[in-house]
Amino acid sequence: MDRWRGRVALVTGASVGIGAAIAEELVRCGMKVVGCARDVEKIQNLAAECRRAGHSGVLVPFQCDLNNEEEILSMFAAIKEQHKGVDVCINNAGLAHPESLLNGETSGWKNMLDVNVLALCICTREAYQSMKERHVDDGHIVNINSMSGHRVVSSADAHFYGSTKYAVTALTEGLRQELREANTHIRATCISPGMVKTEFFLRFYNNNADKAADSYSKFKLLQAIDIAHSVTYVLSAPPHVQIGDIQMRPVEQVL
Repeated sequence: MDRWRGRVALVTGASVGIGAAIAEELVRCGMKVVGCARDVEKIQNLAAECRRAGHSGVLVPFQCDLNNEEEILSMFAAIKEQHKGVDVCINNAGLAHPESLLNGETSGWKNMLDVNVLALCICTREAYQSMKERHVDDGHIVNINSMSGHRVVSSADAHFYGSTKYAVTALTEGLRQELREANTHIRATCISPGMVKTEFFLRFYNNNADKAADSYSKFKLLQAIDIAHSVTYVLSAPPHVQIGDIQMRPVEQVL
């Protein structure tokens, strides 16, 4: 990770869970990390923890609602003005609603598409343009995907969510091809975890702690730091190595 010291990474959804773990790990490795989320106070607290820990990098909190393209564009403009631009983009933000295909609410479907697919694409486009205009040829775009983007589970509540993650799988490969055709060495990777111990299921079940606890009690889950280590692994790969996808899950997880 030495070559990334002092360079700028954007981590979306950096307030909790996987995003917070990735942001802290990149700061520990010496990067300047812009962490964005709607709840910026949690990122401010994490930034203070990073300072107390003596990490060599810095975490810059930024409030941004990824449902709003104007806010995303304003964020990239601020990053350009204050930090010159983005060298690494970690598209981590994502959400799920228990909306089935036969009975789901359109508003829930739209929210998942807006955050899981459209915001990811907007951030990717803006990050690439930032790299291109500064002649950054070794940048990296990492999409935090899911095992749900590789197989369909037998749970109606997860089917639409899974379709957004299948989109991320296709978008990452399409991005890799476009970057290659553009004669750039910017790399694209997606990381696809299975079940991770975060607030995901608590939010999925609308803060029903019993349902969430049941999902988490079946076996030892992945930890958020496991995904953060996967991010530093792909960033540390030699410049000629393209890691397309990392699929990871608890050893006891069936699908």
